[in-house]
Amino acid sequence: MNQEPKKGFGTANGKIILMGEHAVVYGEPAIAIPFPAVSIQTTIEQKIGPATLDCTFYRGLLQEAPLRLNSLLTAISETLAVLKKSAVDFSITITSMVPPERGMGSSAAVAVATIRALYDYFNQPLEREQLMHLIDVAETIAHGNPSGLDAAMTSGTTPLYYVKNQAFEAFDLNLNGCLIVADTGITGQTKKAIQLIEEQFITHQAATQQKITQLGTLSKQAKLALSSNDKETLGESMNQAHHLLQQLGVSNSTLDLLVDTAIENGAFGAKLTGGGLGGCMIALAETQTDADWIALKLKQNGAKNTWIYQMGANQIEK
Repeated sequence: MNQEPKKGFGTANGKIILMGEHAVVYGEPAIAIPFPAVSIQTTIEQKIGPATLDCTFYRGLLQEAPLRLNSLLTAISETLAVLKKSAVDFSITITSMVPPERGMGSSAAVAVATIRALYDYFNQPLEREQLMHLIDVAETIAHGNPSGLDAAMTSGTTPLYYVKNQAFEAFDLNLNGCLIVADTGITGQTKKAIQLIEEQFITHQAATQQKITQLGTLSKQAKLALSSNDKETLGESMNQAHHLLQQLGVSNSTLDLLVDTAIENGAFGAKLTGGGLGGCMIALAETQTDADWIALKLKQNGAKNTWIYQMGANQIEK
């Protein structure tokens, strides 16, 4: 009887910065949550010859993959080195729902899913500490000096409250509500947005610092709201945060239109998420029905894609 060809599987989810983007650069707290409404799956199958890769950006021999995939290639080579295996006799197929360059942790999620799949394929146990180390090596290639947040978010299931240079603090997500994420279709411009705020610190130091401090206060408020199922307070915190991010110049007309659309159609609150000047926005709704309606209106007003994540005890992905 013929033996079944070997296979390995690995998955990872996206991540969303709920509160505190930009302010976190200046020592204020931020909140990130795993976002399982978008996910990545890596499948590894036995195949004679040099290893091959099939993903959104490339299809062909692993050794000839382009430089833009350097983070993924590093994750693969480092993992194979740890496992003492060679890049031969298997194919890697990556299926991703996480859009790249949208602040949703795409590069880390690809690394997480692929490292998990390699360990599964070679039938080796993967400790979380080892996974975190391997992702960190890959993310250093992608981002230079990663915070470790994307690695923790895309491989975990718990929200994190974090402050620069401090250990991440996990906390319970007790909120029963729906989070809608909408993609503007415009690549986020994190570096440019950070630079804009740096310039404001030079020209209007006191006023800029005040806005940053307020964003930090709103993150603290949001953490309490998430822990106590207070959707009204969380929504109001989101609205105020977006207003401050607007004043700091890191929103744009597309994001503002989508935020306004969500609020006009029943969202508790809405704001940009991530670097800004493009990328994605988020909105908070009471029920799946409300979220479906808001998502429809967001698409009618220019959102290129929407995802819904039902938070709380009865988590449902859509």
